[in-house]
Amino acid sequence: MLETRGLTVRFGGHVAVNDVSCSFAPGTLTAIVGPNGAGKTTYFNLISGQLKATAGTVSLDGQLLSGQSASARTRAGLGRAFQLTNLFPNLTVLENVRLAVQAAREGAHRRGLNLWSIWSDHRALTERADQILAEVALKAKEHATVASLPHGDQRKLEVALLMALEPKVFMFDEPTAGMHAAEAPVILNLIRALKKDRTKTILLVEHKMDVVRELADRIIVLHNGQLVADGEPSEVIASPIVQEAYLGLPAAGAEDASRHATAPIPAFPRAGEGATP
Repeated sequence: MLETRGLTVRFGGHVAVNDVSCSFAPGTLTAIVGPNGAGKTTYFNLISGQLKATAGTVSLDGQLLSGQSASARTRAGLGRAFQLTNLFPNLTVLENVRLAVQAAREGAHRRGLNLWSIWSDHRALTERADQILAEVALKAKEHATVASLPHGDQRKLEVALLMALEPKVFMFDEPTAGMHAAEAPVILNLIRALKKDRTKTILLVEHKMDVVRELADRIIVLHNGQLVADGEPSEVIASPIVQEAYLGLPAAGAEDASRHATAPIPAFPRAGEGATP
């Protein structure tokens, strides 16, 4: 189980994440939502180790991760897909994924100089990389350099790298951002498939509420760095703070809240945007 306790980070006088305590169990997909600037990506950065917390702790399966580097947390089982692509642009698609598979596995490539064992191990790494590329619909582009890929394919490759690491916790930060509508289903279908593995924990930052409502088992809402709602999707979407602060609706009674919870929900506004009417 992934847990944060009192997680806080301050930048000067600004508190970007304020005393957030949450537990995330295996077999559950938790969506983290809120308006732009609410602290969602910062919270991800604190969990994965890209940012050092001012206070509080992060632990996974009872192992304290606070104070460990991002790479150490990855080895412990945290897998993070970034909002911006984080790839090796001059290597091929296959080479990128094979390196990720290699980083996650013990093998002859780490142990010694037996050339037959090293070749056999290399073949196994390549076969696994090919399998992952097929799952993300990139097999046909395995020999293309990453720099030549359109943005949507780079996002697919980013998810492929995360899959290659075989983490205990999958952290997706707006995985379909910048993708064409026709490309997004590939990523969403992969997340649906990952959900079937009840040993995995999935965290999803997403602005598209139709995606959140379909995929999430649980929603937490951050606002000004604070945890302000936590529960089942229908309950959270119908809660007064979501109805009023994010959807621009008046406080609803039980009947109205239920109706709004099943109605089409607009995305949370991004920077420079107002609430969607």
